[in-house]
Amino acid sequence: MMAVKKKFKAFAERQSGVLCHPTSLPYGDFGPEAYHFVDFLAVSGFSLWQVLPLNPADDAGSPYTTSSSFALDTQFISSFVLKQWNWLPQDMSRLSNTTLATAYQYFLDNASAADKRRYKKFCSTESYWLDDYVLYEAIKSTQKKAAWFQWPKALRDRSDKALQTIRQQQSEEMDVLRFSQFVVGRQWQVLREYAAKKGIHIFGDLPIFVSHDSVDVWTNREAFHLLKNGQAKLVAGVPPDYFSKTGQRWGNPLYNWSVMQKDDFAWWRQRMQRQLALYDIIRIDHFRGLEAYWEIKASQKTAEKGKWVKAPGEALFKSFLKHFGELPLVAEDLGVITDKVTKLRHQFNLPGMKIVQFGFEDDFNNAYLPHQHEKDYVAYSGTHDNDTTLGWYRSLSDESRQRVTDYLGCSDHDMPMALVRATLVSVAQTAIIPMQDLLALGSEARMNVPGVKDGNWSWQFSWSQVPESLSGDLLKMNELYGRCVKL
Repeated sequence: MMAVKKKFKAFAERQSGVLCHPTSLPYGDFGPEAYHFVDFLAVSGFSLWQVLPLNPADDAGSPYTTSSSFALDTQFISSFVLKQWNWLPQDMSRLSNTTLATAYQYFLDNASAADKRRYKKFCSTESYWLDDYVLYEAIKSTQKKAAWFQWPKALRDRSDKALQTIRQQQSEEMDVLRFSQFVVGRQWQVLREYAAKKGIHIFGDLPIFVSHDSVDVWTNREAFHLLKNGQAKLVAGVPPDYFSKTGQRWGNPLYNWSVMQKDDFAWWRQRMQRQLALYDIIRIDHFRGLEAYWEIKASQKTAEKGKWVKAPGEALFKSFLKHFGELPLVAEDLGVITDKVTKLRHQFNLPGMKIVQFGFEDDFNNAYLPHQHEKDYVAYSGTHDNDTTLGWYRSLSDESRQRVTDYLGCSDHDMPMALVRATLVSVAQTAIIPMQDLLALGSEARMNVPGVKDGNWSWQFSWSQVPESLSGDLLKMNELYGRCVKL
């Protein structure tokens, strides 16, 4: 077993944070409301802002189904900030592809020499993913948004001649796409720098699998289990369990790990490099898939007829250590976890996750209850995939609600803050509270219902929902439970 030198610096102190994706902020972008939110976190005694993946979301709004694991979603671009920087005419507000094209020309005409140098450097430094991304999106626009494996063969299979033709025909569109990535990346960088000055660090999210219809798969076909025509051969999912008799067939193409190991996981290292440029801490979603994953033949309509296959997680993390040193990673280890998964997490000193809501499903020996937590964890009242704590509590039977109030020593009207308090009390080094729980919102504010395609990812709060006393109350709790990190 590889010896690990010390705990990650990111988890050296007791700390707390708030889970709130930027789309849930008023206006849903990297504009003034995001800065206001950072101020709210700081005066409330928090030191972490956890977000969901910032990659381009799919048509249903899911940031976990994306066209690129490297690009950022341009919906986060703030026109207010663009005008502050004099990168957009003052009479323009609503952003669109047309507006971004106007902004690009305005930038070329009005930006400072320093900003133009910064743009040139961005295009050069990020070319390892940026050039393929803008090409992919440009082709998409000529193919009525069809998936890459449905494109004409020459484009699907990346014929040099066909791609060069697209580069020539769509050069202006590609320039705007490239500029748009520069803008959203720059706005995120400036916001992140502001947050750091306020003592707020960013907690990001890395989905383990990538979308079939993505530039990642199109440009790295040999690294995935695909047929010659680009269709998936093997796909990801989870086996049948208590929640689903047929399991879950996610449909993401599985990695061809034997191919990836030949170049020491070069694609994964590039992906991690990009994540480290965006975030201070990174949660690895579905961590257990890096120890063993559920393999399903793409021809199967459900996940029932699959099998567990060993993954080279140890080799992958050794590669990370060799190239990056110890990383500020958190392992999402929820659900049925084997001893081998736990061993892999401990081997590389990765904190796991504990969801307090899950603690009341059986007896008081449940590992998710705060008195059973361990220091090397991140405690959550709930996550983006759970109902809000108040919605969850209201859905319980009378008997289960009594168990909750007995354990927390509270009454109905103390919820959800009683469970928030219990999460902050936890011995776990890090505690995260969804914004919905801080605002005592019910199921109407739920972010996502797993397995349901429509009606998710749309929750957004307003500052009118934030009580004047909330920051003071939260600061007192963070101080009381030793979670205020000194700058």
